[in-house]
Amino acid sequence: MGVRALPASPNWYSSRCSDASSDGRLFGFAARHRICLLDVSAAPAFYGELIGHTDRISGFAFCHCPGQSNLCASSSDDGSVKIWDSGTLSPVLEYSLHQNAISALHWSPLVKDLIVSGDEKGVIVCYWHNRSDSQQFFPEPRTVFCLTCSPHHENLVAIGYKDGMVVIIDISRKREVVHRLRGHEDEIHCLAWCPVPGEERLPAWQDELQAAPSEEGKVPNGDLTQDTATKKGCYLASGSKDQTIRIWSCTRGRSVVTLKLPPTKRRGGAVDPAVKERIWLTVHWPAGRPSDIVSSGFGGELLLWNLTLPVKRKWTLLGSSEGQNHSRIVFNLSSVKHQDRELLFSISMDRDVKCWDLSTLECSWTMPSLGGFVYSLAFSPVDTGCLAIGVGDSMIRVWNTLSVNNIYDVKTFWQSIKSKVTALSWHPTKEGSLAFGTDDGKVGIFDTLSSSAKNKPPQISSTYHKKTVYTLAWGPPTPPLISGEESEQPSVTLYSCAGEGIVFQHNPWKLNGEANDINKVIRDTNSIKHKLPARTEISWKPDGKLLALGNEDGSIEIFQAPNLKLLCTIQQHHKLINAIRWHHEHGTQPELSYLIASGSINATIYVHNLKNVVENSSENPLTITEPFRTLAGHTAKITSLSWSPHHEGRLVSACYDGTAQVWDVMKEEPLCNYRGHQGRLLSVQWSPVDSDCVYTGADDFSVHKWHISKQEHTRPPQGKKSIELEKKRSIQPKVKAKKKKKPVGKSPGKQDANDAMNGDDSMKEMLEENGVSDHEGEKAQEAELADKVSVTVSRDTSSSECDYSSFSLPKPSVTQKAAPVKKDPPKEKPTDASLKKKKPRSILPLSTIMHHRSKEDLHQDCLRLAACLKTKDNNEDVSSDLKDCIHLGLFTDRDSLHKMIDMEGKHHLENGHAELFQQLMLWKGDMKGVLQAAAERGELTDQLVAMSPMVGYQAWVWTVEAFAKQLCFQEQYVKAASHLLSIHKVYEAIELLKVNNFYREAIVMAKARLRPEDPVLKDLYTSWAALLEKDGHYSMAAKCYLGASSPYDAVKVLSKKGDVTSLKTAAELALISGEEELSATLSLRCAQDLLLSRNWVAAQEVLQQHKTLFGQRLVFCLNELLCRCLSEKNPCERKSPMPPCYHNWELNREASFFDMVTEVWQNVLGMDTTEQATCAQEQLRRIEHPPSTSNTHPKQVLFHVSHDLALAALSCHLGTWDEAVKSILGAVTRSFDAGNFILMQEICSIILPEGCDDLRDKLDSTNSQSMGACRSLEGFVAYRLLYDLWWNPPKDSLGLQKAMLDPVPCPSEQTALEKICISGDPSPEEMVQTAAEVGENLCSTTEVPTCETQTDSRTDSVDVVDRQSKLKGCQVLLSEEMAALQNTQRDIAEVQETLAEMIRQHQQQRNNLQENTNGNTQGSNLEQSSETESDKPGSDSNEINCKDEAKQPVTLPELTKQLLKAKQKLAEFPDNLKVFPFPDVLECCLVLLHLGSQCPPELQEEALALLRKHGDGVHKKAGRSFLT
Repeated sequence: MGVRALPASPNWYSSRCSDASSDGRLFGFAARHRICLLDVSAAPAFYGELIGHTDRISGFAFCHCPGQSNLCASSSDDGSVKIWDSGTLSPVLEYSLHQNAISALHWSPLVKDLIVSGDEKGVIVCYWHNRSDSQQFFPEPRTVFCLTCSPHHENLVAIGYKDGMVVIIDISRKREVVHRLRGHEDEIHCLAWCPVPGEERLPAWQDELQAAPSEEGKVPNGDLTQDTATKKGCYLASGSKDQTIRIWSCTRGRSVVTLKLPPTKRRGGAVDPAVKERIWLTVHWPAGRPSDIVSSGFGGELLLWNLTLPVKRKWTLLGSSEGQNHSRIVFNLSSVKHQDRELLFSISMDRDVKCWDLSTLECSWTMPSLGGFVYSLAFSPVDTGCLAIGVGDSMIRVWNTLSVNNIYDVKTFWQSIKSKVTALSWHPTKEGSLAFGTDDGKVGIFDTLSSSAKNKPPQISSTYHKKTVYTLAWGPPTPPLISGEESEQPSVTLYSCAGEGIVFQHNPWKLNGEANDINKVIRDTNSIKHKLPARTEISWKPDGKLLALGNEDGSIEIFQAPNLKLLCTIQQHHKLINAIRWHHEHGTQPELSYLIASGSINATIYVHNLKNVVENSSENPLTITEPFRTLAGHTAKITSLSWSPHHEGRLVSACYDGTAQVWDVMKEEPLCNYRGHQGRLLSVQWSPVDSDCVYTGADDFSVHKWHISKQEHTRPPQGKKSIELEKKRSIQPKVKAKKKKKPVGKSPGKQDANDAMNGDDSMKEMLEENGVSDHEGEKAQEAELADKVSVTVSRDTSSSECDYSSFSLPKPSVTQKAAPVKKDPPKEKPTDASLKKKKPRSILPLSTIMHHRSKEDLHQDCLRLAACLKTKDNNEDVSSDLKDCIHLGLFTDRDSLHKMIDMEGKHHLENGHAELFQQLMLWKGDMKGVLQAAAERGELTDQLVAMSPMVGYQAWVWTVEAFAKQLCFQEQYVKAASHLLSIHKVYEAIELLKVNNFYREAIVMAKARLRPEDPVLKDLYTSWAALLEKDGHYSMAAKCYLGASSPYDAVKVLSKKGDVTSLKTAAELALISGEEELSATLSLRCAQDLLLSRNWVAAQEVLQQHKTLFGQRLVFCLNELLCRCLSEKNPCERKSPMPPCYHNWELNREASFFDMVTEVWQNVLGMDTTEQATCAQEQLRRIEHPPSTSNTHPKQVLFHVSHDLALAALSCHLGTWDEAVKSILGAVTRSFDAGNFILMQEICSIILPEGCDDLRDKLDSTNSQSMGACRSLEGFVAYRLLYDLWWNPPKDSLGLQKAMLDPVPCPSEQTALEKICISGDPSPEEMVQTAAEVGENLCSTTEVPTCETQTDSRTDSVDVVDRQSKLKGCQVLLSEEMAALQNTQRDIAEVQETLAEMIRQHQQQRNNLQENTNGNTQGSNLEQSSETESDKPGSDSNEINCKDEAKQPVTLPELTKQLLKAKQKLAEFPDNLKVFPFPDVLECCLVLLHLGSQCPPELQEEALALLRKHGDGVHKKAGRSFLT
């Protein structure tokens, strides 16, 4: 076709989207959804495009097998892989085997029909196209970034993943992972196999290889295949985002060399330093050069690594001279042997394709490319052949089309441009001065002659347009820039026209000054008052005498310079004007310079001749409605026009139908049609040097230079051809509604290569221009600003483009969803029937129907009406005549009208349209009636209430009240309250809300409207609080009480929940409110709860706020230390699901327990003075804890014990020993009463490790109370010792034997004897049970004590003599008087129990008598009942004690007598014996007897004597069994 082109830019962020054919003739790269092929056999030339994919292409590769160099393959985001014949530019076949976006592709260099591809989910597909066979592999569930088939082994494929892993798989039948190569930390951008097999070629690496001899010969991931090539191995290079290149050994399966990218100094890169780009590290291993690798660098530089050199200086930079390097990151490298040279091709983010000579490392040529729609083309009038190109990628290209050495001599300008370049215009006389306009309304001027290195930024006009700049034109100055001194003003000024419909005049000498709106001059000169049309195009006649303005309404106005007098208006087009061009002036026929060609959204081009208008100018402007010539043939909107400078009357047009057309204007003939573009044409320029040559730019991101003489078509496509072109362009990517692409960093397969910019690249982010099919654009509202297209993608519809990039845009003026450059289309009403608005219901339907009857009826109405009006003139009654013709009331008197209104209203009510009836009544003036009727039916509305004041104040109040009632029925209480408020019924409104539980709203209303002290407010708060409290919302209720100034209630309700946090908050609240006593109570409760969860630290924090709780702090402190001592003694027993939270106090372990506690009190809690101690003692004495029982919780028992011990410690500290003894005894007996015998033992051993002798010496011996307490304490200490000795017998054979014969109850079992301990004073019945259990149950626990004896270390060193001396210490337990006292107490208890039983039975019998109705009498006297009761034991048991046998039925008087006798006996005992508890003496006697030979004989005798004297049958029987 002989076309020279600037192609679309290569795609970005793909591991392989460019490749060179093996014969060195073609280089192809993916550009959006097409593949561009360049002929690189000599100077680069555009060869053609492969078209067929419908979405961005992610991979491209040529076949490198011999004889197939014309075949290539591509993968796309549309899910397909296509194979192409590059010779015919046609697809060979297509397959879609991937379910996810394809991210990598390679054609196997060894198997001629094998294509391998990988996708974002990690699936690898191998496809053999000759036999249409495929296989899938899934080595890793990770995103594939790149893959490469081995050039030495047909079954090996290396795959690089997003997370930095490299995997080598075998795709033969083995289907195994050969290696998993781990080392990189970030995405793998490229993999390259060494072109030469074997791993022994690089001696410089041997040191590194031998560094790990242990790994020699080991294969980390499976066995290698036995093929020779694999045996020899092969190196693999990988480039990663982690800035390193690694060389991997395939035999060792590990990295052998790591190359770190050097921080190269960028040269010749004209890049905004503020732009931070991500790195892309691609690698290429040129054929036949095993020691050389080419890689990309941080910016656009390329590095050649020599692997034989030491690490520090391994690399050389390609391109020595200024500006040879790329200025942005490089994505792909591919090389080819061509004749005797080895060439390397690179594609980069800077949109250049470069070719390098690897022998000299110099750049051979650079091919620029475009990353957006080509909106504007402009040839310089001064520097012939210099073509400026305005592109949607926010850059201007200036192409020297006459350059001999480099046919693509292109300079790029980007500074200060932040959006699409939509308009360009060269200064008519000043070389290198190029004006530009952008999509965001900016106008500026570049000096294109400045050297590329300095590349200074443009001057920017301080006046911005609000919308896209459509056109720029240089023309003579008009007012107010014209002044007296010519030297002070520029000879030409810059005019800009933009999307908001305004034309500005900019002074090029003072761009920072304000620009002028030329509409002002036009109004003043032509005295125009009406609104001026929106301007869409501007064009000055080359001689500067006439100005043509194209308007949105399709008119063109011609003005005369300099004052812009309106000469004429051309009313030819009826849609928005896109292009106006004046004919040039240098022809042989001067009259042709008055020709003006124009194109609009209509497909027709009109040419007008304005010669007569100008020469015969009249006072009033003319209107032209007939064209001089009409050029018809295009089928879509015209976007650009250009006259040939070489011919007369020859015009070229660019059109949305995808073609450019050359016309002979005078003959109205089409001469030639160019169809080489793959999209809609946006701009056209005739070459100023070659009469056969035209340049066109399109939305396919390319500029084509083509020759008129070489085109086969003469006219635009019609019919089928038009449809074919439509199809050709419809292949372009479809608009994807609302589906956002993933951001840049996520995956290589998801950014659009040319439009999508890097996330950081604020410079060129406006590239949402992804060609859109023609017909999508045509949906637009044709006649609007949106269709002015000489500079815009599609100024027709916002849906005509899709956005491949999802980057944030730097300017708010460009929307993120990248709408096209459009000019605010006025919204037209939709024409679709389904969208039509429903016609509103007629308010006068009956009359309307009557007026639409037959013609005869309507004529009859006229006659009747005339007759009526005539009689009315004679003052006769009209209404009777119009009885049937109610609708004629419209034209007669008021009475008739009222009748008509009544009839219509009745009709509305019957049909349920009350609102229409109300409206009619309102018109009639009967508002009161309407309101009453609506209130009765419950149909009042907001509208009626709003209208009610017109009836009067009382009516309004009445209506609002009625409406409020109606709303209450509808349960709209809040709205009802608001309406009551509107008539100042505040209390009623509040009460309404309160009654219906809208407390929150009621409080807001009351607080806003009432005085703060109003009792209603307090009542609201308390009522709401009560409701909330009932529902369990305690914190909200507390806030209400606080609002009602009742902090005490707030505290109470907050503490109701009873958990730690609630109590703590309640205590703090009480403290703030001044309720100190309440606060202290709650704090103590909170602390006790914390104690249950073993958190002493938090408990102390809670208590320390109150001085009145100082005594409790001491108790908690002692409790903590006691718990620590207990847990240290028995660590295994005290396991808890909650770990304890102790303080980290320093403890003096040497001192006694009380001394240690006192020390902590003084050092930590600050108990420094005696006064403090006395005060704390008083506080604690005031607290009395109830006596413990076997049901009391162990932790509570421990706390109460701690309280007793704290009092004891304080007494010791103050020296009141009598009190101390009583407190210690209280602690011991409390644990004893709770049935916690082990706790009692532990307390005795912790508090009195040496016994009570030391304590007895400190007491006042004359005080019988304290001595009694001391004796009782001694008794319990001895009791502990006795059981200790019994439970831990000696280890000698005798002891063991004894243990076997007479087993000992283990402390963990609750034995019979322990039950006695628990009950305190056992009754005779319990003793019977005891004897039985001691006799029998003990036999069943034989095994337990043996293990106990073997494991207990305490008995190891204790011999029998030592035990006997300890047993003698237990003599204190064998107290004669205590035994007698306890016996008397037992007798009293027994009698009381018998009495209680008799009373219970008597009541039961009386109840039975009442219930029994059959007359059977039952003996109910008390004697009988007691007799039957006392007989029971005799019938049940064979083993009856002699004492029991003698028992006779007891009468009530006898029992009373026995009780009296026992109580007298009890009174004889001294008080100090009765006050303090003592261990059961007879029980101790039994234990001593059970100890047998271990017990000294004198003790045994004493015990036996006591048993005989005081024991009943049970005790004696048990004693006999022990002795035998």
